[in-house]
Order: sequence, then C-alpha cells, then structure tokens
Amino acid sequence: MAFRGSFGVVAVIAACIALIVGVAPAKADPLPVSFNFFSGIPNEIAHPGGSLPGSNDFSCKPSAQHPNPVVLVHGTGGSQQTNWGTYVPLLKNEGFCVFALTYGAAGAAFPLSAIGGMGRMEDSAAELGSFIGRVLVATGARKVDVIGHSQGTILPAYYAKYLGGKDKIDKYVSLAPAWNGTTVAGTDLILPFARRLGIGPDQFPICRACGQLDPSSPFLRKLRAGGYYLPTIQYTNIATRYDELIVPYWSGLPNGGRNVRNIVVQEGCSVDFTEHAGVAGSRRAATFVLNALDPEHQRRVPCDRAAPFSGSPF
Repeated sequence: MAFRGSFGVVAVIAACIALIVGVAPAKADPLPVSFNFFSGIPNEIAHPGGSLPGSNDFSCKPSAQHPNPVVLVHGTGGSQQTNWGTYVPLLKNEGFCVFALTYGAAGAAFPLSAIGGMGRMEDSAAELGSFIGRVLVATGARKVDVIGHSQGTILPAYYAKYLGGKDKIDKYVSLAPAWNGTTVAGTDLILPFARRLGIGPDQFPICRACGQLDPSSPFLRKLRAGGYYLPTIQYTNIATRYDELIVPYWSGLPNGGRNVRNIVVQEGCSVDFTEHAGVAGSRRAATFVLNALDPEHQRRVPCDRAAPFSGSPF
C-alpha cells in the first residue's frame, strides 16, 4: 500500500510538472509534396469544392518564425485545389498556416465550381479581401503573405490599392506575374473586335476577367495608376522566359525600388523549361518563393530539369 501511495504521489507530481512545463505535442507526419502543377486535380475530383490537406485550417496559429499566414490566389481557370497541389503541402511542412480560396467561379455546381477566375476582377478582389479578413480574425495575425499565380498576381494589388488592403499584406510573391495583362492566345484580335461591337472588357461572356486582362482595359489602367507597387509591401516577381501567355515575359517584371525583386527562373539554370502553368510546379521557383517568405533563412536554390506545363522533373 505504501508503494502504491508513493507511486500515486510521484504520478501526480509528474502530471503537475507536465502541465507547468508543457509536453511537446507529437509532430505530424509531413505531407507528401509533388512538384507538379497538376497534382491538386485528383483532390478536386475526389472532393469537389474542398480544401487540400494542410490548407484552410482556421484553428491554425502562426508561429514566431512564420507570423504571417500565407494566402494562395489562383489563376484564371484555377481553384484552391487545382492550382496549389505543390504549394499547400510544401508550405504546411515548412510550418506556415496556409489558406486558399476559389474566387470568381464559373458556376455553383461541379465542375464549374472548380473553374475560378471567371468573374469581374473588381468582384474577385473583393472576395479576396473578405477571405483575408477571415484569415486575420481567425489567426490573430496583423498581416498575411500572399502568393499569386497569373491573374492571382494582380488581384491582391487591386485589393491593396483600392479595397483597404495595403496594411494587411506583408510579402507579395507573384508567379507568372501579369502586371501588364496579355495580348496573346487571340486576345490581340478578339479584344479590338469586341470593342468595335461595343462589348466592354468586363462584359465578356463566360470569362469576364479575360477581357480585363487586355493591357488597355480600365481595370489594368486603374491598377497601374500611381505606380505598380506600394512602399509598405515587399514584392517578389518570378517569371519564366517560356511564358506563352505573358508575352513578352518581362512585361510582368516592372521595375521598382528596394522593396521589389524580379527573378527569371532560367537565369543561372537553362534546364528549367517551365512556362506559364508549370512555373507553379517547379521546385526551383518554389525555393525562390520560400526564400522570399523567409528571407532570414535562405536556402540554396536548386537547378533541376523541369518540364513545361507540369514543372515536374524529367
């Protein structure tokens, strides 16, 4: 009995010490990371309108090392799952709170619900602003970091300049940046013809955002007014020489001040063949992104053979 009593006392003391000191929770197994732009599509098919494992955990509390939640903003035709199959697990494994939304969807039912970026960009920027507001309230953070791809590289700028977001974004990373829109894929012929018919850039059927990507559209003129960048935000633009939609690719790399860094993935690595889509699956580009989000812990940027479209090694 004495032994049992002594053991009970020891157990109680140990439990009290554990409560005071804190016992480290078991570390979750890392999520599998596939450097392939298309790796999120199976999740969308299996769970339409869902979130990739590791994203949109509104109970996530940012760490001291990564105090800003990361918000992922997809491109035209993408969604929170289909666009970010590489980045959600990568960032979650690195200790970030990761969030992603689908904005401007073509319809409410699958598969149209998975085709985002179709609506007016002013409306989509407002959707983004509301989502960022939710993230900040849930996490208790003061600011977010943003990673955008294609159309998703300019919506945050509109939100920052015109919808009250300038003090809510810290680091702003753009993949295949579309600061000056595009005139390829037939838009150089379609857009002038539409104007002659009296169809405005934001009145295009099905994809209203597509017309607004006309470099001369009112949306992009307003976005450029007063300069591309805000002094309180740190910008990183990551472009590829093989971009078939942003032509010339350097049109997405406007010069800026000390708070702007422009990167071309092929500089120093001629075997990365990623283009507009694949740059969001490239391990090289992803390492540039990690360095932009965590500049105090720079890592060596690899030079991998990376395929067009997917960005995967080959």
